[in-house]
Amino acid sequence: MGSRAENERKFRQWSELSTGHRIYRLDVPGRSGWSARYLKEVDDQENTLRFWQEIYDETASLVEIHQKFPVDTGHRKV
Repeated sequence: MGSRAENERKFRQWSELSTGHRIYRLDVPGRSGWSARYLKEVDDQENTLRFWQEIYDETASLVEIHQKFPVDTGHRKV
């Protein structure tokens, strides 16, 4: 669990949800044109509810999702 300041520093982009939750986002470019997006959903106390990774191909199409928390489900093709 991180504090709000830590999450804002690490992720730099976030969205406020109507439930009081936040989703933090970090985009990471890959070497071969693909990219990864890390997403973290937290409650109003900054407790992590869900953390997952989305993989995008060179055309910015979502190709895989990998949920890492609360249960690691491995990579799932979209």
